[in-house]
Amino acid sequence: MNLNLRTDPVIPDEVARQARDLGPLESPLIWWTFAAWTVVLVTVVVCFWRRRTVRRRASIAALCCFLLAAVTAVNTYVGYVRTFHDLGRMLERSSSPLSAVGTVLDDGRSGTGRSRSSGEPSLAAGPAPKIGDPGTHVEQIDIADPANGVPASKSYVILPPGYSDPGNAAERYPVVYLIHGYPYGGAEDWLTSGDAQHTLQLMFDAKAISPAIVVSVDMTAGEPSRDWEAVNVPGGPQLETFLTRTVVPRVDQRYRTVADRSGRALGGMSGGGYGALNIGLHHVDEFGSLLVALPYDTLGDDARLFHGDRNLVEANTPRDYLPTMKFGAPVSIMLAVGSGATTDVATAKRIAAAFTARGQEAVVHIEHGFNHTWHTARATLPYLLVFADQHFHMRSRLTAATH
Repeated sequence: MNLNLRTDPVIPDEVARQARDLGPLESPLIWWTFAAWTVVLVTVVVCFWRRRTVRRRASIAALCCFLLAAVTAVNTYVGYVRTFHDLGRMLERSSSPLSAVGTVLDDGRSGTGRSRSSGEPSLAAGPAPKIGDPGTHVEQIDIADPANGVPASKSYVILPPGYSDPGNAAERYPVVYLIHGYPYGGAEDWLTSGDAQHTLQLMFDAKAISPAIVVSVDMTAGEPSRDWEAVNVPGGPQLETFLTRTVVPRVDQRYRTVADRSGRALGGMSGGGYGALNIGLHHVDEFGSLLVALPYDTLGDDARLFHGDRNLVEANTPRDYLPTMKFGAPVSIMLAVGSGATTDVATAKRIAAAFTARGQEAVVHIEHGFNHTWHTARATLPYLLVFADQHFHMRSRLTAATH
């Protein structure tokens, strides 16, 4: 059976439109408004220069508006905070008094399940879904792996509609693992910035993919400010081992999964995409498909993680080892980039060429108008999910045909 599709997946137009839509806190109208007020207040400062009190107050207000304009403009470009719920979750992670503000913005929804119509994901282990619940459901799993230098961390599991239905008790589901970006990333990012739960619900509703489990993994080792790149760091956290030897077995044990490479895909965005590529190539016996958004294939300055050990650097640089790599099993990869990030486009094409030169399938999806941001990761997630779904089905049929 031919596993080489080599074509860009097709998704429903409505799903594509919603995946590209901006959230309310991403609207350019926000920073335009703050920028306009900055201009107004600067004008007031100039016009009332001789009036000290007015000048001082207007100057402070102008500075505040300028800073808010800058922050919201960056968010419009990057797409990290879509909604007030996302903002609340981000603030709650801080140890400052702002965490209390985050709790208010979050509106207490993190501890409850999500209704299908709300459009907002529940990010904690809420109540079990009711029998017959047509919506997706998010569970939080806490995983500690001190042997590999990884403290207790929260990963999130999105279960498909009908998972809890007694009629599906014998059903096993393929799993897509997703890694967040670095630095200052976290497992919540794929549910907030990446809008993964809502996207999955849309895809299931449109019957664009078959039911599957999605796991957003915490690969921060308790230090989200560090650029770990999901590698085994000498003298530090063994993140590659944590994912492959701790997280995957834990998910297979707790959930009804297809517990082999035919039912596993590994993906990520930016630094997480690099991690997915590197780990996936190191473990072709565990992951049949790779889903890489905003790719790169070399460590750059992060090679310092290996303390000058050239052998370790080369062994964790796909650009170096992929051209001569021997594949013990077929691997399919989809690389998703924004057309505005020309470096990403060139990198994706280079990786794809290296895969095809080794006889493996590679597809490049270019999303028009976006750059190296969460906008691109969110907009391309439906394509990556369809790609994974196609290969889950094909490998399932191939396995059945060989037995």
